[in-house]
Amino acid sequence: MWKKIILGILILAVSAAMLAYLNRKSIILFIASNTGKQDVAAHRDIDWRQGPETAEVPSEDRPPNVVFILADDLGFNDISTFGGGVANRAVQTPNIDRLARQGVIFTNAYSGTASCAPSRAMLMTGRYPTRTGFEFTPTPDGMGRIISMFAEDQPNGMPPIDWNREASEASPPFQEQGLPGAEVTMAEVLKEAGYHTVHIGKWHLGRGEEFGPNAQGFDESLLMASGLYLPEDDPDVVNAKVDFDPVDKFLWARMQFAASYNESEWFKPGGYLTDYWTEEAQDVIRANRNQPFFLYLAHWGVHTPLQATKEDFEAVGDIEPHRLRVYAAMVRALDRSVGDILDTLDEEGLAENTIVIFSSDNGGPGYIGLPDINDPYRGWKLTLFEGGIRVPLFMRWPAQLPGGRAISAPAAHIDLLPTLAAACGASMPPGVEIDGRNLLPLATGETDRLAEDTIFWQSAYNQVVRQGDWKLQVSDRPDKAWLYNLAEDPTEQVNLAEDRPDKLAEMKALLSAHQEGAREPLYPYTLEGPVAVDKTLADRIEPGDEIIYWPN
Repeated sequence: MWKKIILGILILAVSAAMLAYLNRKSIILFIASNTGKQDVAAHRDIDWRQGPETAEVPSEDRPPNVVFILADDLGFNDISTFGGGVANRAVQTPNIDRLARQGVIFTNAYSGTASCAPSRAMLMTGRYPTRTGFEFTPTPDGMGRIISMFAEDQPNGMPPIDWNREASEASPPFQEQGLPGAEVTMAEVLKEAGYHTVHIGKWHLGRGEEFGPNAQGFDESLLMASGLYLPEDDPDVVNAKVDFDPVDKFLWARMQFAASYNESEWFKPGGYLTDYWTEEAQDVIRANRNQPFFLYLAHWGVHTPLQATKEDFEAVGDIEPHRLRVYAAMVRALDRSVGDILDTLDEEGLAENTIVIFSSDNGGPGYIGLPDINDPYRGWKLTLFEGGIRVPLFMRWPAQLPGGRAISAPAAHIDLLPTLAAACGASMPPGVEIDGRNLLPLATGETDRLAEDTIFWQSAYNQVVRQGDWKLQVSDRPDKAWLYNLAEDPTEQVNLAEDRPDKLAEMKALLSAHQEGAREPLYPYTLEGPVAVDKTLADRIEPGDEIIYWPN
């Protein structure tokens, strides 16, 4: 009798264990969706600080206002300025095109790197990670373990993600993986010059007393506290889950619909995030119309999770597949945001003496399975091929810059701090080595090429240098070098590493010199993820496909 009972218990235990193993991913997602979340209060209105009721001096006689609009993961081909547009040009971006047409277009513009946070750190400081140590994108606690598990059996044949448990355990908590407070940001430089400084949207450079926006020079900050554009079950939302992407699974499980003002309690935003951030940015412009201000509008769009309003979804028309239609609708909302900001500047009489900059933090990602977003360039976010780092960069300042000027000289996000400091009459931070260059001589037409034209990118063993028209990329996974003459081969089709050993050695020497005395990363990378250079994550990986690993 007892033997039968014990045997039955053992059979039940083994069956339960097998069932748990087979369903472990669903269990992990369930746990992830119910841990690490915060209470979110009801929506609250933002009482933005009001500037002077009347202007002491006219707008045209003051230092220029600055509005910096930064998109997230926007593909080079997502905008119609260069002849592109989502869904084979079905969705145009007339407002972004308007900004470009009225300003200066940098046709060879680059992000700081091919992932979110380090790119933003370089934009804010004008400094490379060799100086700041901020080299890898912070990821929420538990994310690495979860996405590596979901990548174990990718149906398209992609190799698994390598997750380093020891490195993960040695890393600081997510909130403390930030840009050190000792670094001087663009906001601090302009605040010192008398500007009222406001941040709206994504930050991703840490939170709290040392790392958050308020600690890094912003008088006010309306922070994207988590990552949903609307609640998943909102009656006005259209969702598109990307089932083949492990990161997407984590985001849907963990993200919330939440904002925070000056890092106070979390509360519900007042609508679809792209529109909400824009409406609040308009209020900031109105509140500060009589004093110099710096507004950093850091959109979450068009980063995953893919969510659009029903109105935008219907407006873009019958586009297939579903995720492309949702993505197109998100681009439409982003373009509308730019138009609303430009209109508000016009209405307040501020357009003439306001510098408006538009860019993206890096190229579009291959993991959403949309093959044309970075055309004509190779590669994606999480690679240092042109598709991962080539971005739109437009600068409008009617009082000083001629509209319609196209500049072919290379420019990068790292150049924007010294450029804005020069334009606004602000002092560069004393005793701080700035790697970026002032782009105003290019923008005004004073010169067509800056004397120093060497730009660097890196993520651990993935390193790139561009000097003049030559670009070298080296990696350890795979152990390979790619050498291109971008003037003759802008889409990186012909690797000249074997044909030009002289140029290869010259460019490698530049990389070595750049690394001399480099600061160690603030925290180690914990993941090494494979990326197919010429295919999306929705495509089947075949023998011979070029795959590069991205450490983060």
